[in-house]
Amino acid sequence: MNFAERYLRNAALLRGAACLDVEERDSCGVGLVAAINGRPGRNVVDAGIAALQALWHRGAVDADGMTGDGAGIMVEIPQDFFRSHVGRTGHRAGDGPIAVGMTFLPRTDLEAQERCRRIVETEIMKTGYNIYGWRQVPIDLSALGEKATATRPEIEQIMIEGPADADREKFETDLYVIRKKIEGQALEAHIRDFYICSLSCRSLIYKGMFLAEQLSAFYPDLLDESFVSRFALYHQRYSTNTFPTWRLAQPFRMLAHNGEINTLSGNVNWMRSHETRLGGERFGPRLEDLTPVVAPGNSDSASLDNVFELLVRGGRSAPMAKSLMIPEACGESAELRDFYNYCNCVMEPWDGPAAVAATDGRWVLGGMDRNGLRPMRYTVTVDGLLIVGSESGMVPLRETEIAEKGRLGPGQMIAVDLDEGKLYHDAEIKRSLASSKPFGEWASNITPIDDLIRPETTATPVYENDELRRRQVAAGYTLEEIELLLQPMVEEAKEAIGSMGDDTPLAVLSGQYRGLHHFFRQSFSQVTNPPIDSLREYRVMSLKTRLGN
Repeated sequence: MNFAERYLRNAALLRGAACLDVEERDSCGVGLVAAINGRPGRNVVDAGIAALQALWHRGAVDADGMTGDGAGIMVEIPQDFFRSHVGRTGHRAGDGPIAVGMTFLPRTDLEAQERCRRIVETEIMKTGYNIYGWRQVPIDLSALGEKATATRPEIEQIMIEGPADADREKFETDLYVIRKKIEGQALEAHIRDFYICSLSCRSLIYKGMFLAEQLSAFYPDLLDESFVSRFALYHQRYSTNTFPTWRLAQPFRMLAHNGEINTLSGNVNWMRSHETRLGGERFGPRLEDLTPVVAPGNSDSASLDNVFELLVRGGRSAPMAKSLMIPEACGESAELRDFYNYCNCVMEPWDGPAAVAATDGRWVLGGMDRNGLRPMRYTVTVDGLLIVGSESGMVPLRETEIAEKGRLGPGQMIAVDLDEGKLYHDAEIKRSLASSKPFGEWASNITPIDDLIRPETTATPVYENDELRRRQVAAGYTLEEIELLLQPMVEEAKEAIGSMGDDTPLAVLSGQYRGLHHFFRQSFSQVTNPPIDSLREYRVMSLKTRLGN
C-alpha cells in the first residue's frame, strides 16, 4: 500500500469515528492511558498503541512517504517479559526488579559502539549493581522510510539487576545519577549519535523517526502478549523549532509535551544559575554529576523533561513537579494562593502553550499550562481506564463503555495514583498538594514592592523640553520607542501592543547606539498562536514578578 492509499484509508477511518473532533489539530499529538486500579494489563498497551495510531495526522511526513518527525510510547517495564530474556542470557533473574536501559548507539562506527557499551557497563558496576547483559532489540526495517533508515541508530537494551531489598526510589535515583555520568563521559569522549532513551526500573521508551501507525510494526516487542503495563504515554511529533532526529522523538524520560515553551532561553539560563545552589539528601556528594541539568542541543520539550526529572528525582511527586514548572495562574482559595506563592518563589514558570502527559512511575497525569491554548480531553471507562489526549475518540469506545468524559481547562490536571489505585481530578490534586506542607508560613516573607514606595510623590518633572530630549538621545531612546511604547504606558496605563519580531540591526552592525536594555527581551518560538481574549488574559496574565527567591 503506497502513501496515497494509506492516507485515504486513514482519512476514511477517521471520518467513521463519530466522536473525533476534527477541528482540534493543534501541533503535536500527546496523551496517556492508565489503569485506575493500578494493575498491569495488556489492554493498556493495546489502547496506547491504538491511540497513537489515531494521531497519524498530527505528524509531518517526508517525501518518501514513510519517514516521520518522530513517534513513540512509554510503558511500565514488563518484569515477566524481561525475566524470560534474562534466562536466555544464561543468568537467573534475582528477586529484585529488573532495570532496563533503552539505548541508541552509533550504527556505522563499531569502535564507538564498543566504547559506549564500555562506558555504560563501567558506570553501572562502579555503583555496585550487576548487569544481566545486552539485548538486541528486534526491529522491522520495512516499517522505515529511506531517510529514517539512513539515520537509524543501533538499538540495544541493557538489563540490570536490582537488589531484592532495595528501596525503588533509591534505585531510580541511582540509575538517574548513573545516566548523567554516562552522558558526561560520552560528551567528553566526543561520541556522537549516542543517546539513552530511558534507564529505569519502572519505565521504558520505544520511539523513532517513523510514522505513528508503524510503531508496533517496527518494534515487535510491543505486540508480545506478556508485554503488559499499568500506563502508556504516547506522542506523535510535529517539529517546529528543531530538525527531526531519532533522539528528539517523544516521549522523553518522564513526559511528552505538545506545544512550545515560549520562555525557553530564560528558563534554561535560570536553571544554570540554580545549579550553583543544588542540594538534597538524595544525591549527597553526587550533585556535581547532575550538571548541566539541561543537556546541550535539547529541544524545548527535552529541556522541560530534564528539569521535570530533576525535581522528581529530588523527592517531589509528578503533580508537584508539574505545579512548580507549569503552574496555574492563581488559586481560588487562600491555601492555594499560598501554595502558588511558594511555587513562584522556588522556580520560574515554563510558560507554554503546553499540554503534557507525565509520569514518575507512581503518578500518571495529564496537565495544561495556565493559558490553555492546547486541547486536552479525557475519558474514564466503565472497566477502569483513564484515557487522556489531544483529541477525543483516540481509543474507539461505545457510549455504554464510558463512565465520564470531559476536557481539562487552563492550568488543570487529572491524575492516577497507580500504587493507591485511585483517580484524582483537578480540585482533589491541588487540595492535597496545598495542604501537604505549611506553604503560607514558608512564603510569609514576601514583601510587595508597593509597600516600599513612599507615599509623598511629586508631579513636577525633573527634566523638560530640550534637556529631556538630550538625555533621551544619550540613553538611546528612539522616537519609535517613545511614541509606540512609552506614550501608551504613561497616558493610558496600558502595555503597548506591537510585533514581537525584532528586525533592528545587531549592535555591532548598526550605525545607531543600542543600549544594553535593548537586549533584555524574550526570544519567542517562531510559531503562530491564537491571541489571548480579554477574559482569559485577566485570569492567566499578570505584570507582577518577583525579585529574589
